[in-house]
Amino acid sequence: MTPLGEKIRRLIHQNGPMSVADYFSVCLGDLDLGYYRTRDPFGAAGDFTTAPEISQLFGEIIGICLLLAWQAHDRQGNVRLVEIGPGRGTLMADVQRVIQNLEPDLAAAASAHLVETSEHLAEAQKKTLKNSAITNHWHTNLDEIASGFTLLFNNELFDAIPIRQFICTDQGWRERTIVLGAGGNLEFQAGPAAITTPPWATDTPIGEIAEIAPAREALMARMSARLLREGGIALAIDYGHVRSATGDTLQAVSRHEYVDVLANPGECDLTSHVDFEALGNAARSEGAHVWPVMTQGDFLLSLGLLERAGALGADKSSGTQHKIRQSVERLAGTGSSEMGNLFKVLCVAGSATPITPFSGNIE
Repeated sequence: MTPLGEKIRRLIHQNGPMSVADYFSVCLGDLDLGYYRTRDPFGAAGDFTTAPEISQLFGEIIGICLLLAWQAHDRQGNVRLVEIGPGRGTLMADVQRVIQNLEPDLAAAASAHLVETSEHLAEAQKKTLKNSAITNHWHTNLDEIASGFTLLFNNELFDAIPIRQFICTDQGWRERTIVLGAGGNLEFQAGPAAITTPPWATDTPIGEIAEIAPAREALMARMSARLLREGGIALAIDYGHVRSATGDTLQAVSRHEYVDVLANPGECDLTSHVDFEALGNAARSEGAHVWPVMTQGDFLLSLGLLERAGALGADKSSGTQHKIRQSVERLAGTGSSEMGNLFKVLCVAGSATPITPFSGNIE
């Protein structure tokens, strides 16, 4: 058992069964032993690779979307360029570069704000952004950022915010908890308290899992309230489903492989799929405008991914061009190992101003 696993066992021994949400939170955020507090998990040498680490093309397209939104909102001044959960700072660096190159007026009007709770990752971000033309500020909370027109974005943020799980039993729905089993090993168990059936989980077979994420919805509500107050948009990019549905999506990843969720607490990444319908509902509850969700592939392609890839590969070696093609396929392809369909892009706005490339009936 890992050091954090031993701590979790002591907590369960002292306090009783631990909810999935509490386990999720401790594994990732424990101040001394939490996964994101103790390591840089990104890239080939880490546990997983995110889109900004695959290619600069991803961040450049995000930057294009943000500058188009700024143009659509009459080129507002006093702009806050905000990223929550900035990883190594790679995405923010790519976004800033494309804004500086294509819209110097936006670069001059903007300050950048990175919301990060990990001191280890904040140091990595400062190294990545040390030569940026836009002034960068670090915060541990969205509410610390001063007033101003807001261009907010995040990539693979919501999947790392804890969920609660419930299991359908012959005695009704019960919260899924973690207990000490034989030999002190961690095991899942249905809790004693029954709950009301989730409205989207009717006629569910025994043993089926339902997930809700109040913490994710609370963050989306705070983001939306800021957009209503200050003006602007937010882009949320993550893997998940467009409509609420049952299913166990809790997973752990180590060295780019799926591993047992309970096996090595604190030494593997924990995530679950994002319910974009629930996020949209949270935004609407604050009065924000929600555009229909796009797949990541459609989003990137509609904003010129192929054209930008062609320009990036022009006059380069055949090996470099091959790597660029591979990156495009990984980001926008629809295969089982590609991100194009699994990942979604949600756009939330403070007004009904049209935002390229989002279309359809704004909600």
